Amino acid sequence: MTPKFEARLTDRYSDLSGALRAAADHLARNPVELATRTLRSIARESGISPAAFSRLARALGYDDIEALREEMRGRIEQRANGFAGRAERLHNDPKNREAGGFLEAHFAACQGNLRSFIDTVDRTELERAVERLGAARKVLLLGSLGSTGVVEYLSYMANFCADNWALASRSGASLGSGLVGLGPEDALIIVTKPPFSDRAIRATRLARDQGVYVVLITDTLECPALKYASARFIVPTGSQHFYSSYVTTVFLVECLIGMLVSRSGPAARGRIAEVEAANRVLAEVWDL
Repeated sequence: MTPKFEARLTDRYSDLSGALRAAADHLARNPVELATRTLRSIARESGISPAAFSRLARALGYDDIEALREEMRGRIEQRANGFAGRAERLHNDPKNREAGGFLEAHFAACQGNLRSFIDTVDRTELERAVERLGAARKVLLLGSLGSTGVVEYLSYMANFCADNWALASRSGASLGSGLVGLGPEDALIIVTKPPFSDRAIRATRLARDQGVYVVLITDTLECPALKYASARFIVPTGSQHFYSSYVTTVFLVECLIGMLVSRSGPAARGRIAEVEAANRVLAEVWDL
């Protein structure tokens, strides 16, 4: 399989010159520009010379800038035929408009995803991940785009039983400030799915270079961050929906926390009781 732009960039970023890194950073942030605008107009607005973009394409293994441009165009077409195309098919299928039609179809898809995950997950790797997370000095959580809510839920659960789990770049803090100081005694959990967040890919590599234990949750073997991860979990996301299903992803993060608590000592169980008591004192929950 031919590596895509993000995978090539991740592999070779450290070898690029300053000018080529600037061009790479611009394209990573604005991939649609190369597919829809002239190189001259991109150069004019970015302040980066057209030659830098051409040299970047060759440095990443493309024949020329046009080959990279064609990849970007293809990705735009895939996106157009992705969520939007699936939404159109969802609308056009009369079964989905029948009472319970979509309900049953989506339920069956989610059941299939869960069954597939249970049948294929590497239990040894899962056990090892739980052990490393439980022993970690600090656990940082990162999710972008559609995966943001999942890591926020994971953080919510984790903070009942541990005080060393934290969301990366929360409340305006930079991602870099969260990663600085992490080392082999720490862990990073990243959830990322197509379209991949560039910052998630770069964070995975940076954490790996610092010796951090990285748990990566994604839904495809094409994820460019997989090669930097210490533990890798591929979760099925197929559905009748126009959007990828997160049901199995939520199942996995709930399993991680459940397994951690099941193996925890009295300190963790005591913290859960203290958090519940504090929530009542602060009137954060309705106490029947």
